[in-house]
Amino acid sequence: MTTSVNGFGLGLRSEHYAAFAEPLSSSFTSGLAPDWLEIISENYMVPGGAPLAHLDRIRRDYPMVMHGVSLSIGSADALDLDYLRELKTLAQRVQPAWISDHLCWTGVDHRNLHDLLPLPCTEATLRHLEPRIAQVQDLLQRPLVLENVSSYVRFEADEMGEAEFIAELLRRSGCRLLLDVNNVYVSSRNHGFDARAYIDLMPAERVVQIHLAGHEDRGDLVIDTHDHPICEAVWDLYAYTLDRIGFKPTMIERDDHIPPLAELLTELHHARQMVHELA
Repeated sequence: MTTSVNGFGLGLRSEHYAAFAEPLSSSFTSGLAPDWLEIISENYMVPGGAPLAHLDRIRRDYPMVMHGVSLSIGSADALDLDYLRELKTLAQRVQPAWISDHLCWTGVDHRNLHDLLPLPCTEATLRHLEPRIAQVQDLLQRPLVLENVSSYVRFEADEMGEAEFIAELLRRSGCRLLLDVNNVYVSSRNHGFDARAYIDLMPAERVVQIHLAGHEDRGDLVIDTHDHPICEAVWDLYAYTLDRIGFKPTMIERDDHIPPLAELLTELHHARQMVHELA
């Protein structure tokens, strides 16, 4: 049976497999355990071996959601049906609350560039995405959840802002949104738009999850690296998001310079405290 999630989660990373093998009952984690975990789908789209063994063990103790990086929903290539079938097979194993990926393209001519590349915000892009999202949703038999990505360049062809583009896509396609607050902040710094005005345009009823993460701030360029603690400006934007759209299941991503689990649990507790104080 498909699970449900609420509260506060963490991205499951191999560095923390051992910690999750035992109950999080030590003094520094007491009361701080995550309510759920997010897995990177591609890490477990394998025929067997250690990753699936760890996944099955940890899944017995924690609800999960699945988050992919290779759907390439915006590519000019046809959707990879073999990939989607493998994704569906993994979902049958995990029974996640939802399946998400990124509103981007990751390759063309059947070559994966291993990056989350932004899309032009145009009517033509919206028309391109609608049937592709429908195809994914039909195959998976569930709504697709898409995440806003960070970006460093804009397209001359843009006909609308990114927030307007996403809101319209959600309306037309029926998909859901994973709102990455850090990505909104990163892109707002890189492009000079108002991050709070962006949040204002997000339809609350379509947002099912929030991501928080750290980044590298070079002053004139902010890079979405997921290798730093969450900065105060992103915490402030999260507080504004809570005020505007209400609480949504929230998790912290860390993909490099991964600290001990206790450090991430303490950071996650800060999000819990914020929500409690703003309630």
